[in-house]
Amino acid sequence: MAAKNTVLALSDDVILPMTSVFDVITEPCDPLIVTQASSLSKLPLESSSLDFVVSISKSVDFPNDHLFGEISRVLKPGGKILLSNTLQSVPSETNKVISAIERKLLLAGFVSVEKPELLTGVQSFVVKAMKPSWKVGSSFSIKKPVKSVLKIQMDDDDDLIDEDSLLTEEDLKKPQLPPVGDCEVGITKKACKNCTCGRAEAEEKVEKLGLTMDQIENPQSACGSCGLGDAFRCGTCPYKGLPPFKLGDKVTLSGNFLAADI
Repeated sequence: MAAKNTVLALSDDVILPMTSVFDVITEPCDPLIVTQASSLSKLPLESSSLDFVVSISKSVDFPNDHLFGEISRVLKPGGKILLSNTLQSVPSETNKVISAIERKLLLAGFVSVEKPELLTGVQSFVVKAMKPSWKVGSSFSIKKPVKSVLKIQMDDDDDLIDEDSLLTEEDLKKPQLPPVGDCEVGITKKACKNCTCGRAEAEEKVEKLGLTMDQIENPQSACGSCGLGDAFRCGTCPYKGLPPFKLGDKVTLSGNFLAADI
């Protein structure tokens, strides 16, 4: 003979017919019935002593949060709670009420909440949930996942490209550096053919100014301001664009005359 389940039936009504309990639970049992349960501060039962708790009510506020805590206390680990409600509201509000009950169950620590499939015009429903199978204070070891080493599979049939084959004959030629010229070497001190020091650009600038060699070797000034720099020279000054100089001395360009400012 199968052992009977320990069942507690709760209601906020004064009287609860036995048939109402058996309409909700089909398990063989001899239920304990507590009416007006919302007025109790504590259920008169030992902790973890029940297999099922059935709540039958017409109010959405039953059970309250405190009673949910008591139900969780008296249920065995893995025990089930069945909430049977008959709503007085319109059918459109039924889904909202069921969602509210589901939230209450989850906040009370219950798991595996089963919402009923509602039929059109039906306002009575049963919401089921379960107390977790572990006890308060239980500990579990957490297994860390083993990190898998990244493996790269190489297919020998794949054609690999030789990097050297990507180079052309032009790429393999040794680059020819321009010959180094020294404009300072020589008697004339003119820019060499492959000038890289900037003297060629300086001479080209002087040529654009239209100065004669006499004006460069022995500069003179009618106004006396030509040697002071462009800020003091007139618009037709032949020395415009050249650095300041002393009258009678050869006009020379400083070493950083053609260097960039930045």
